[in-house]
Amino acid sequence: MPYDNPVRGPGKEKKMSITIKGTGSALPEKTVTNEELSKIVDTGDEWIRERTGIGERRIATGQTVAMLASDAAQKALADAGVDPEKVDLILVATCSGEQALPCVACQVQGLIGAENAVAFDINAACSGFLFALSTAEIYLAQGIYNNALIIGAEVLSNIIDWSDRSTCVLFGDGAGAAYVEKDTRKKALFQFVQGSNGAKGEVLSCGQRDSANCFYRGEEISKYVVMDGREVFRFATRQVPDTIARLLEKAALTCEDVDLFLLHQANLRIIEGIARRLKADIQKFPVNIRHVGNTSSASVPLLLDEVRAAGKLKEGMKVVLAGFGAGLTYSAILLEI
Repeated sequence: MPYDNPVRGPGKEKKMSITIKGTGSALPEKTVTNEELSKIVDTGDEWIRERTGIGERRIATGQTVAMLASDAAQKALADAGVDPEKVDLILVATCSGEQALPCVACQVQGLIGAENAVAFDINAACSGFLFALSTAEIYLAQGIYNNALIIGAEVLSNIIDWSDRSTCVLFGDGAGAAYVEKDTRKKALFQFVQGSNGAKGEVLSCGQRDSANCFYRGEEISKYVVMDGREVFRFATRQVPDTIARLLEKAALTCEDVDLFLLHQANLRIIEGIARRLKADIQKFPVNIRHVGNTSSASVPLLLDEVRAAGKLKEGMKVVLAGFGAGLTYSAILLEI
């Protein structure tokens, strides 16, 4: 069921919002180009670029999800000038953690020394960072916490079938993080719309472990990502622009009022299709998929950090973050920098 949060904007009673004080990224050192992939699976650079826009991706060689998440988190805190022990809340969005227990967020807490934080994971696949950011905003709006460290981190190379060219060419590994605090100094602008469609969940799935114990043994399941690419494409190009349109309507804004659209980097053709359906200027849609691929929950925060580091985020700018993923899940957030 889609959820629209209460309107919090100019002229409204509630004036609390959040502000991004620091961002950070972590990418594995190893770069795998399309040419390299063509040596292990029947594909080629032209075939991949035409269908996805991807030229290369980063692949972990020993780094875990928690290690990448901690690296990105430390950079975000350093960017904000905040010590780890001052962090109130740590949320990690991931669908590829190597361990069932402890959760990645608790591992990050230990690795960075954020001893006073509350930590837990959120799994909404590629929408995960957006769900985590919305969750953090609610905690802060209610006065439960004053700040939060939100991280999207994945090592998808561990759950990809490297003989399946329909999936292995798409995904990369990495982590992005944002440190946010309460912002009560100005009229708040933070709104979100999110939802899910579990009935269509099987179009993008990944098994974790077989159903088996000493009393029962079920069928063996695939431990790799399985995707119906056409269905995912149709879902994304329809649902994301509709969600963004609903978000902007709530805020009494149009696409012309938005300075940047930071979308989940799943496929360049999807991003272009969303821009066309919104009738929005494609120049407002920065991309990094060409050199990092689809990094699932790390996608939006990686792009956010890249854009911020390039000096393209200015105070007062209105930015839409949007994504979609397995579940099926979708989310869009409107905030003011």
